[in-house]
Amino acid sequence: MSWNNNGGGGGPWGGPGGQSPWGGRGRPQPPQFNDLLRKGQDRFRGLLPGGWGPTRWLAAGVAAVIAIWLLSGFYRVQPDELGVVLRFGALNRVTEPGLNYHLPAPIESVELPKVTRINPIEIGYRLNTPSEYRVAAGGQEVPEEALMLTGDENIVDINFAVFWVIKDATKYLFNIRNPELVVKAAAESAMREVIGHTDIARAFAEGRGKIKLDTEKLTQEILDSYGAGIAITDLQLQKVDPPGQVIDSFRDVQSAKIDLNTLVNQAQAYRNDIVPRARGDAARVVQEAEAYRQQVVLKAQGEASRFDSVYKSYSAAKDVTTTRLYLETLESVLKSANKVILDKGAAGAGVLPYLPLPQLKTPPATAAAPVKADGK
Repeated sequence: MSWNNNGGGGGPWGGPGGQSPWGGRGRPQPPQFNDLLRKGQDRFRGLLPGGWGPTRWLAAGVAAVIAIWLLSGFYRVQPDELGVVLRFGALNRVTEPGLNYHLPAPIESVELPKVTRINPIEIGYRLNTPSEYRVAAGGQEVPEEALMLTGDENIVDINFAVFWVIKDATKYLFNIRNPELVVKAAAESAMREVIGHTDIARAFAEGRGKIKLDTEKLTQEILDSYGAGIAITDLQLQKVDPPGQVIDSFRDVQSAKIDLNTLVNQAQAYRNDIVPRARGDAARVVQEAEAYRQQVVLKAQGEASRFDSVYKSYSAAKDVTTTRLYLETLESVLKSANKVILDKGAAGAGVLPYLPLPQLKTPPATAAAPVKADGK
């Protein structure tokens, strides 16, 4: 860019004495702000038909405020939310996700509870990173919540987490004030009641599943009685242990109980082996005694029957029966004796008959073998 030096001036305004853009000569002068503002207002009034006075300006401002106030009634409900519209603080309607409209405040207002979000609450401990909930995450112990008394008067250290969602948005907003505190108090109360009816041994072993189910059910019943509009989706037992101060002693007690159970099982096995055998021997003795009793009874009955038959025979023929009994008695008495029979009637004739009955029963002796001439 070249400067015009004509007229003896060397500056951009035609020399030292040249006129400035603002109408002055010599040093440039800045424009006046009030003059510029007045000129702008005049030009704006010229654009409006007939010109605007203060009243019209006030009306335009009021209309703009009303328009902004009416536009403030638009609101958006997210997919995991539910819109609850309140008219002067009372429930008016429930809106679904999407763009909706309500009368601007203070006539109507809207609450947007997240009805699909699962909310965790820790009892007995606090997570170090609550924004990222993890079951296995470490946390800080809260003894006043974790220590509970069992049914057999032992202390147990329990950490558990409760997960809940909103199932009725209207009850959730109007029936309870602090939902997290309500859920926490209900779950802790339910757990203490269930643990109070459970022995410590079952709480550490097979009873954990029943504790979980019973506590979850009881917590839901408590919340339903409050009309909280909250549903318990899950309950997770993080830790069920004896207190840290007595854990070594508790392990010793558990070992002693295991030894006791082992000895009891061994004694039971020995009993199961001895008792059946003793019962078998007792049954055998009873059967033998019963058999002997029947034998004696039958023998006695036979003897009685034989006596009755003899008596009947004696009554029918006394002489014959007497002689027969006499002979049978002699036969039984003299069965093993050496007998010699003498006939008294023959003794008067001077002859004494002799009948060697025992020799008659003895078999004849074997004849002696002949001796050879050489003596062999």
